[in-house]
Amino acid sequence: MDYANILVKEDQNIGFIIINRPEQRNALNVETLQEIETALDELRSNEEIRVVIFTGAGEKSFAAGADISQLNKRTMLEALQPNMTATYRKIEDYEKPTIAAINGFALGGGLELALACDIRIASYNAKVGLPEVGLGIIPGAGGTQRLTRLIGKGKTMDLVLTGDIITADEAERLGIVSKAVPAEDLMDRVREYARKISQKGPLALRLAKAVVNRGADVEMETALYLEKLAQTVLMGSEDKQEGTQAFLDKRQPQFKGK
Repeated sequence: MDYANILVKEDQNIGFIIINRPEQRNALNVETLQEIETALDELRSNEEIRVVIFTGAGEKSFAAGADISQLNKRTMLEALQPNMTATYRKIEDYEKPTIAAINGFALGGGLELALACDIRIASYNAKVGLPEVGLGIIPGAGGTQRLTRLIGKGKTMDLVLTGDIITADEAERLGIVSKAVPAEDLMDRVREYARKISQKGPLALRLAKAVVNRGADVEMETALYLEKLAQTVLMGSEDKQEGTQAFLDKRQPQFKGK
């Protein structure tokens, strides 16, 4: 379908969702979020797509946060509506692995989008932060919670309360992004990650995501039980049989996601 605020592309086993509002630094308005959800549904239905990459159009911004003109008009009760929070939860729980290719500013809701992805890779010119307190609000689409789980309470408190914007190098050091790379190499590195992941078993990837996400929020015994249940399901799959037989045959497996 045609989109007004994003571009959706497919390249072999990789899907791309590109936020396409460069004049607004790829700010995330309500319409853009709705289009992202529609694009996720579209890519889900394509069994050939194994990995989805998020990035921003242009060279300056991945996504510079929520659209402030819309935010300025939002009322107290409207803030209770799911909107951005629901979109990012959908990304986090998405059946296929997701990668954020952070090619510039990822601020506020833009960083929260990246945090909802499974893997984050940033170009050296990227800068990330949660500057919402400077607007008299807080990160409200998972930033306070996902970042705490990723880098710990102390450093999250530092970044949230100061609203500081940090470099890609610092973000890598803290563990916010997996890698920081030269801008000209960003998409090649991201594609490399995506190709590597796309060669793995689709069912295994889906259940690995679920176990890591759900297990992180519960005590160890429950988490280990979730892991064991996921492994039990996979043991009965065609993919497990194909993967182990391919290893024994010294060939590449041909997974079908069954």
